[in-house]
Amino acid sequence: MTRWPDRAPLGGLAPRRRLFVLVVTGVVLAVAVLVGVSVAREYAVPPKADPADMGPVVLVPGFGGSTDALQALALRLRVIGRPATVVELPDGGTGDFSGQAAAIDDAVRALIRHDGARSVDLIGYSAGGVASWLYLQTGTTAPAIRRLVTMGSPLQGADIAAAGGALVPGACPRACQELAPGSSLLSRLDAGPRPDIPWLSLWTDQDETVTPPQSAALPGVRSIRLQSVCDGILISHGQLPTAGLTIGLTLRALGTKPLPVPVPGDCSKLQSEGVGRPVLTGTS
Repeated sequence: MTRWPDRAPLGGLAPRRRLFVLVVTGVVLAVAVLVGVSVAREYAVPPKADPADMGPVVLVPGFGGSTDALQALALRLRVIGRPATVVELPDGGTGDFSGQAAAIDDAVRALIRHDGARSVDLIGYSAGGVASWLYLQTGTTAPAIRRLVTMGSPLQGADIAAAGGALVPGACPRACQELAPGSSLLSRLDAGPRPDIPWLSLWTDQDETVTPPQSAALPGVRSIRLQSVCDGILISHGQLPTAGLTIGLTLRALGTKPLPVPVPGDCSKLQSEGVGRPVLTGTS
């Protein structure tokens, strides 16, 4: 007579051992469910940012990843009550931009999860503007971004990156290669739709790093050449995050009103707003 195997996997266990296995299995399944729920919440797509909710600000440094240039701006934001976080980029800001975009995603996620932020503003300095653009196209938390300001960002590429890649390939790391005009990254970004949020691009015609400087003037994005507001003002690439004019325009752009459209008469007032000095009534 054929003996069929016991179809109950626990059938051969003593009752007490069977109960123990069932309890352990139940605990493991419960933990798995809790972990799954936690992970789902961790990476859930946040609701779209409220245009009227001025939440914290995330600042993204440029090529090389140094945060020094953005610390003064972060402090200025904190003084007016806007929590500000400067992102630490992987590989010193020289690796591929997908990794940099992921770092921005992590920083925004932390603000949403741990600080309860409902909207976040973004500032990208130099190549950090390109990383911010990519993040807005690929980041899980991108819907939480309310407004974006980029400063001296090579949105259409930088000639120095192309020259570096051609003349000394080993001296041009991945981020450098991706900043060459016409690179696959920039072409892919440009082919996609512009982010559906207010985006202000600031640039100086004395930019010695991002050449040509007008690379920051991306079609479809509000851009302001600083010398069109303050004629002849001397602002280099490295001075962009600390110049009073840049900060004044940034503070206005991160408010709740439409993006600024300044005229030359606004020069002094914007610079004063940037450094935190009161403006006397009747002055420009």
